[in-house]
Amino acid sequence: MLTKLASNVELSLQKCLTVKGEEEEMSKVRVTQVRSIIGATKRQRTTLQTLGLRRIRQSVELEATSSVLGAIRKVDHLVEVVEL
Repeated sequence: MLTKLASNVELSLQKCLTVKGEEEEMSKVRVTQVRSIIGATKRQRTTLQTLGLRRIRQSVELEATSSVLGAIRKVDHLVEVVEL
């Protein structure tokens, strides 16, 4: 069971990676906060801070790793995402 889980995680990470020669480059996303954190739960506020967002209309460019994409999913109603 654990090997199956490990292989699924590996496959999902490979989807985010593009291979150029010998080095691997991850795709990037631009995340912009578009809604206020007033009324958001403490967990959602912490997630926005983890993504590097502090105020409305602030943008950050992040590598599209599985952990970053999971954090974006948790606060997708507060942010706008553009794939670069």
